[in-house]
Amino acid sequence: MHETRPGFQTTHETRRDTASTMVTSGDIVVDIGADEEQDQVTLPVARPVPYLLSFTDLSYSVRRGRGAGLMGCLPSRVLGCLASTSTDTNSSSSNTRALLDGISGSAREGEILAVMGASGSGKSTLVDALAGRISRDSLRGSVTLNGEPLQGRRLRSISAHVMQDDLLYPMLTVRETLLYAAEFRLSGALSPARKRARVDALIAQLGLTRAADTIIGDEAHRGVSGGERRRVSIGADIIHDPILLFLDEPTSGLDSASAFMVVEVLRDIARSGSVVVMTIHQPSARILGILDRLLLLSRGRTVYAGTPAGLKPFFAGFGSPIPDNENPAEFSLDTIRELERLQPDGAATLADFNDTWQEAHGGVVMDSPPMALELAIAESVSRGKLVARSSTTEETASSSSSVPTFANPLTVEVWVLMKRSFTNTWRMWELFATRLGTIMVTGFILATIFVHLDDTPKGVQERLGFFAMAMSTMFYVCGDALPVFVQERHIYLRETAHNAYRRISYVLANALVTFPPLTILSLAFAATTFFAVGLAGGATSFAFFTLVVLASLWAGSGFVTFISAVVPHVMLGYTVVVAILAYFLLFSGFFINRDRIPGYWVWFHYMSLVKYPYQAVLQNEFGDATRCFARGIQMFDGTPIAGMSEAVKMKVLGAISATLGTNMTASTCVVTGADVLAQQAVTDLGKWMCLLVTASLGFFFRALFYVVLLVGSKNKRK
Repeated sequence: MHETRPGFQTTHETRRDTASTMVTSGDIVVDIGADEEQDQVTLPVARPVPYLLSFTDLSYSVRRGRGAGLMGCLPSRVLGCLASTSTDTNSSSSNTRALLDGISGSAREGEILAVMGASGSGKSTLVDALAGRISRDSLRGSVTLNGEPLQGRRLRSISAHVMQDDLLYPMLTVRETLLYAAEFRLSGALSPARKRARVDALIAQLGLTRAADTIIGDEAHRGVSGGERRRVSIGADIIHDPILLFLDEPTSGLDSASAFMVVEVLRDIARSGSVVVMTIHQPSARILGILDRLLLLSRGRTVYAGTPAGLKPFFAGFGSPIPDNENPAEFSLDTIRELERLQPDGAATLADFNDTWQEAHGGVVMDSPPMALELAIAESVSRGKLVARSSTTEETASSSSSVPTFANPLTVEVWVLMKRSFTNTWRMWELFATRLGTIMVTGFILATIFVHLDDTPKGVQERLGFFAMAMSTMFYVCGDALPVFVQERHIYLRETAHNAYRRISYVLANALVTFPPLTILSLAFAATTFFAVGLAGGATSFAFFTLVVLASLWAGSGFVTFISAVVPHVMLGYTVVVAILAYFLLFSGFFINRDRIPGYWVWFHYMSLVKYPYQAVLQNEFGDATRCFARGIQMFDGTPIAGMSEAVKMKVLGAISATLGTNMTASTCVVTGADVLAQQAVTDLGKWMCLLVTASLGFFFRALFYVVLLVGSKNKRK
């Protein structure tokens, strides 16, 4: 008997209601957490469909010293980095190292197979291999379910993989997190009521009823406990009630009570008809009593395969009997570590003894042969498992070739992604408020420095400085978009690993959610600066200026989003963004005209993101050919003659008039807006074309973002 836990207690009446709900929704109810002698309610559940997950002679090696570097740690290579940075040293002088070395075993429905071992033993690699997260070209051996190869679309449709870290949006509640998971993983053919029923049943099954409306939380926002967070992570991946469930260290970082709750939940998930395979580092005695089968690894080799009860006779036969008062799991791992420390070949003697032990005891034998895989899947669907497919016909459900790659169309995926992102960001409104305040303060400072500029040569130079500063600022303030994908990267990898949504859906949703805030920011900046600085053109010019600011923010956010997909760390990303934007400003045409840039650098001028909006606002301001910016003696401003008296300036002006044969007076216009544009070499593109190019760059960088996600997010080790 185990103690009753808060959050798991429920009355008989509530249990009957839950059971009724689950029956109508096609799901299987498994009661958890109640005192087994007093509160257990037995439901008439049919015998689970038989499944046997078998893996034979799995071997996987990586090259020694394979440096990851910058390119090796791209989001596409996260799993590869894990393999390349392992401290395991199992090979000899060759340049390859075996992470898995001929591992065989099996797992059944209704049981938990726990893979144990010290760090670097290969347990996470084994789970990745079983979950299809290692390229088949790199993995030797076979993985079958009910005797049929398990890979590709079939594997993704019937399985779930829970990573070690809790990858969740902090400002969503438990219920919202699972509802969004249901929107992604469950077919659109299911009614919203059916999806909500599935979520409510899963919340009850995970023991999260009391925390259902609590946010997940993060360092700055108090939310659910660590154990509850871990159960939410599991729930988000098993929303479709998979047949196969793979978990990497689900108890890592939890206290003993929370860890015990998590493993109890996994036991009940297994009893509902799933095959559960998990890694666990060092289980307590209570957790060990829940586990059904163990697979102990050392440097990629099997050193024990059997039940927890079999540990004592096994190690007694090896010559290292487990004391009666010792935790068998802890003793086993300590023995393995000691062998690895003292012997050059590690625990090879224990692995060889295990081979002999298995032969002597007959290994693993199935009580009865399992049914054909397609028939088993169809039967599971008819009983309520694989909720994502339970709305299809029996013929459809029984054909793996008809399993859709994605549960929903692209438009639904984009809409759900947008809703989730908006909900999460709206609850952190202070971030947008800070961003808005920053851009308005920047605009206010610029407006007060460049207040009411006049139409003089000096005013022209001040306008050029204002435009260069304003346009470059638009790109720098987009740097706050950098952490968004860097922080969401692993959530994205987890969700796309099993085709929760398309990559293009994520890119489109990211762009659509980004655009409205940019519109507000651009209006705020334009309203703060345009009229205060004294820019010309009235409402039409103001509208164009606002569009240029918006296009600059759009292009800048696209550029930063692309960089965030390439760099592995936020600080490295900031360094890259700041450096490149500095180069863009240098070659924009403000500090040096295009005509003065050396030919071997002029290509950078045309690549500059600042060039096009800078030229657009210049043409918007100086495009009026009738507007004058220097009259008569004003032409001498900025020259040595500027310091002389007005009478001297008039004599010089008269001499120039006589020489040119024209009559130049103090009111004669000598520099027009067209002259300013010519002096700045702003003659290659019109203002609308500059605006179009700026906006197009935003789409271009988002297309590159998609390419990086498409090419670099395979979620598989090589």
